[in-house]
Amino acid sequence: MASAAEQMASNLSWGAFGKAKELQQRILFALGLLIVYRIGTFIPVPGIDAEALRQFVEQAQTGVGGILNMFSGGAIGRMAIFALGIMPYISASIIVQLMTAMVPQLEQLKKEGEQGRKKINQYTRYGTVLLAFFQAYGLSKGIEASDLAHSPGFLTFQLPCIITLVGGTMFLMWLGEQITARGIGNGISLIIFVGIVAELPAALAQFFVQGRSGALSPAVIIGVMVMIVAVIAFIVFMERALRKIHIQYPKRQVGMKVYGGESSHLPIKLNPAGVIPPIFASALLLLPTTVSTFSGTQTSPFMNTLLAYMGPGQPLYLVFFVLMIVFFSYFYTANVSFKSDEVADNLKKQNGFVPGIRPGAKTQEYLDYVTTRILVLGSAYLSFVCLLPEILRSQLAIPFYFGGTSLLIVVSVTMDTINQVQSHLLAHQYEGLIERSKLTGKNRAKARRRKPRR
Repeated sequence: MASAAEQMASNLSWGAFGKAKELQQRILFALGLLIVYRIGTFIPVPGIDAEALRQFVEQAQTGVGGILNMFSGGAIGRMAIFALGIMPYISASIIVQLMTAMVPQLEQLKKEGEQGRKKINQYTRYGTVLLAFFQAYGLSKGIEASDLAHSPGFLTFQLPCIITLVGGTMFLMWLGEQITARGIGNGISLIIFVGIVAELPAALAQFFVQGRSGALSPAVIIGVMVMIVAVIAFIVFMERALRKIHIQYPKRQVGMKVYGGESSHLPIKLNPAGVIPPIFASALLLLPTTVSTFSGTQTSPFMNTLLAYMGPGQPLYLVFFVLMIVFFSYFYTANVSFKSDEVADNLKKQNGFVPGIRPGAKTQEYLDYVTTRILVLGSAYLSFVCLLPEILRSQLAIPFYFGGTSLLIVVSVTMDTINQVQSHLLAHQYEGLIERSKLTGKNRAKARRRKPRR
């Protein structure tokens, strides 16, 4: 039999959405800020030669002009004020999370509640500024080395460029926090989502132009479109896949009544680390290509040799990509997303246990055993989805970054946003039921008072 929440969820409709005024305001607020973000991706950094930049980006599709340009919503290709995007904040957040798992002082700070979380968020902002400053400095030097600046020099170009790019990243971080607090969904994820989706129409148009010109056969085009739908369905299925561990709670007697004795399930996702492993692996493996792209003619022989073996699509690149995805899947899950020791300790405090397993250390060992084997499938799934675009681009010359981290982000953010919308609608229905029950109670009380006495 379905629960009350499931029955209410099945009754959600456009009529219920039309009555949820607060949800509509949240969606409009989030859309407004996302439009501000898109406008900012078209405002260029002062001192850039626009025509030279356009020609440069067209020749650098394997480096910054391709993958990084899609993640920034085209801002880096236009060298806009949001060229760095939100990636410095994401990198700082991941670094702080990993340090929290490894540094006892930060872990203790995390356990202090709201004040501790505020302190950790403050450290994350400091890290964002530091990372954005170094990236902006490297980007400004690379622009000068590639002869893309009108007036090269530290005071005439580099300093204004650094201030503009760092300010743009901090403004995006503020936008993301506002969307999360007053809008719908996760603001940072939605900014990345919009940046990726905004570049897809141009990439699809380029793809179909190749088919019209005869560079790609109609069979290849149809096959790729079918593959896109199949991969999206596969990602949705894998992201919803769970391993449920049976949890039992003992019975306890208070007076003449017996409480407890319930059973529940501990859900463990097939991919607990989410899109973090592909993001980390892509950032590290694209670093040599990105550095060489903005170094102009100053590339060293060592860098040329490294690019020959570690460039996108090369066999050694694919091998290291898979190995790093697997490593980060296990590392991030064990240290951040699913800490088996904390889960086992919480179950012990709540008097819960896995049938046949002793609480405490034995439960932790069992959870580690289950998680380790689940991640074999989870890391293999991530590796397959991320390797697919590399194989398509090298074998079929597909002109856009299909699949991989971008598709994982798009699907995951869409699923998370839909779940939040449904949660708001359910909350609105619950509020309506409570108000109607109160009105019914008042009407009954008034009817009793008006009822004449015999």
